Amino acid sequence: MLYYAVVFLVIALVAGLLGFGGIAGASAGIAQILFFVFLALLVLSLIAGLFRRAS
Repeated sequence: MLYYAVVFLVIALVAGLLGFGGIAGASAGIAQILFFVFLALLVLSLIAGLFRRAS
């Protein structure tokens, strides 16, 4: 999932350089959402791993 966030970020940067503001904004928004979803899943995975080891 982090891979897709990076891909959309690169698309946003390229579109921004070429002057496509709408596409760049949409791609940056998607990249930001995917990054935060990845971050939330990472935190949940770490917490689950800590509880699993404690048991």
